[in-house]
Amino acid sequence: MGFTITEKILRDHAENRNVVAGDYAMVKVDKCLANDITAPIAIEVFNQLTEGTNIDVFNREKIIFTPDHFTPNKDVKSAEQCKFLREFAHRHAIKNYFEVGRGGIEHCLIPEKALVSPGEVFIGADSHTCTFGALGAFATGVGSTDLGFTLVFGKCWFKIPETIKFIYSGNLNRWVSGKDLILHTIGTIGVDGATYKAMEFTGEVIKRLSMAGRFTMCNMAIEAGAKNGMIIPDEITISYLEQVENHNYKIYNSDEDAEYVDTINIECSKLEPQIALPHSPGNVKPISEVENMRIEIDQAVIGSCTNGRLEDLRIAAQILKDNKIHYDVRCIIIPGTPHIYLEAVKEGLIEIFLEAGAIVSTPTCGPCLGGYMGILGAGEKAISTTNRNFKGRMGHVTSEIYLSNPAIAAASAIKGYISAPFLN
Repeated sequence: MGFTITEKILRDHAENRNVVAGDYAMVKVDKCLANDITAPIAIEVFNQLTEGTNIDVFNREKIIFTPDHFTPNKDVKSAEQCKFLREFAHRHAIKNYFEVGRGGIEHCLIPEKALVSPGEVFIGADSHTCTFGALGAFATGVGSTDLGFTLVFGKCWFKIPETIKFIYSGNLNRWVSGKDLILHTIGTIGVDGATYKAMEFTGEVIKRLSMAGRFTMCNMAIEAGAKNGMIIPDEITISYLEQVENHNYKIYNSDEDAEYVDTINIECSKLEPQIALPHSPGNVKPISEVENMRIEIDQAVIGSCTNGRLEDLRIAAQILKDNKIHYDVRCIIIPGTPHIYLEAVKEGLIEIFLEAGAIVSTPTCGPCLGGYMGILGAGEKAISTTNRNFKGRMGHVTSEIYLSNPAIAAASAIKGYISAPFLN
């Protein structure tokens, strides 16, 4: 019997290397991550576990702290959270601590800094840590208590997940991206369709998909309840790793005779851009159907750990160039990291955004979680490239969030209602 890539990575990191899907195992962690919301809780756990001892963190080079949710600090409470995190990082000489100006949205920043590699076990006290499965790492979100334990021992307890294999065939139409593939998938299997499973994305469409699209797909695996998303590394992966100067990794593959709990085939040739309507990422409809509903919007958000990469900004700029944001729409562009921001400046994208009437934010999670930089008022509607549209997620409990790819968000910002791009 063969094994999936997820099983292989966890088996090689487990104390008992004979574990299979369904077994529990204590697993060695290669890297761990936390942000300004989750790190303080983990630090409190660390302090409780080490009180009265001389125990230090398990490895100061393998811990990553990235304040990104409420930074730059939006109020006194968030400032105190970040201060607590900063002081701990300095006290324990945490090498990879990324303050404002060096930091950015964690799931955009970590691959850019070559801090996650194929074959690693990477955990983060943030549910979208599964993003890094796009590089062939076992990456998953954990609770802050689990992370606090890991800060001390460098290990974490897992149930080895079973794997669902998704095979995407055909060709993608214009304006259809990784965001649409994952929204369509979640709409097909439901928000609990992959609960505590690994989602392994394969097929000819995935082989041609850019790294940005792969990051987007794995980022939203959690929205289907998955433990992790996974794409087996290939030439596109290797090319990306070379660009970010990441040369230290081990590539795993799934065996031909690996056991999958299910295999789902998705033909993509007729797939349109997808929209997730309120209040679930699984409430998905094609743009042709939604456009006929003429849903007027108050705000468009283009960014986040899901779609804040340079490729996403280029697509938005292609739509916004020589056009104007609708008078009744607030359009907020959020580059994922300072580096992405700088490249967008060099390419003239920021100028396009500003001339169109959009505003460009500092890299931050901001409005995605209803933090700041774009909170919705009562009854307001937003089209957003973020990953969740739960009730009250972006502001007032009566507000509504519609999830889309960057092209749809940009086109909608121009027209004032949810619409497909108008370019030929």
